[in-house]
Amino acid sequence: MASASLQFFAFILALFGVFGDIAATLLPNWKVNADVGSNIITAITQMQGLWMDCTWYSTGMFSCTLKYSVLSLPIYIQAARTTMVLSCILSAFGICITTVGMKCTKLGGDTDSKSHACFAGGVCFILAGIFGLVPTSWYTREIISNFLDQTIPESSKHEPGGAVYTGFISAGFLLIAGVIFCTSCFKKQQGAWIYPPEQHHFPSTEQESNAGYNLKDYV
Repeated sequence: MASASLQFFAFILALFGVFGDIAATLLPNWKVNADVGSNIITAITQMQGLWMDCTWYSTGMFSCTLKYSVLSLPIYIQAARTTMVLSCILSAFGICITTVGMKCTKLGGDTDSKSHACFAGGVCFILAGIFGLVPTSWYTREIISNFLDQTIPESSKHEPGGAVYTGFISAGFLLIAGVIFCTSCFKKQQGAWIYPPEQHHFPSTEQESNAGYNLKDYV
C-alpha cells in the first residue's frame, strides 16, 4: 500500500511537470526587458520566448511577432526549442506508460509486466527532466552573461522571465517522479533477487510405494 501511495504521489508530480513543461515551452516570457520612459504611458515591457517576441504596453495593448526563420536564431534558442519539445514528448509518453504500470490501476497484466512498465515510465520522466533542465540552464546562462557584459547598453539587457522558472520547477518535478518510479520497481526486483523463494522437494508417493514394494520383495 505504501508503494502504491508513493507511486500515486509521483504520478501527481509528473502531471504538474508535464503541464509546466508545456506551458514553459509555449510562454513568450523566457527573457524580459522593461524600459520605463519619462511618462508612465510610454512604459513598455518586451518579452522574448522560443517561438515569439511580445510587447506589452502600459495602456493594455499587447502585440506578438512569431519567429519564422529558424536559421537566424541563436544556437541556444534552437537547442532550447528542440530539447523542450523532446521533453514534452517524453513526459507525455511517461504519463501513458506509468498509468499502465502503477499498482493502483488494473491495466498492464501481471506484476512483472506492470513493474517493467513502471520502470520504463520512470526512465522517460528522468530523460524529460534532463531535456528540460539543459535548455533552461543554458538560456539563463546566456541572459546572465549578456546582463553582466559592460559593452551591451542598458536598454538591451534582459532578465530571466517566468517561463524559465516554470521550466526549472517542471524539470525538478519530472526528475523526482522518475526517480521515485524507478527506485520503487528496483527495490522490488532487488528483494526478489536477494531472497529467492525457497523450493521444497518432497518425494513423490509413487517413489515411496515403489521403494516399499521392492523391500517386500527382498524379504
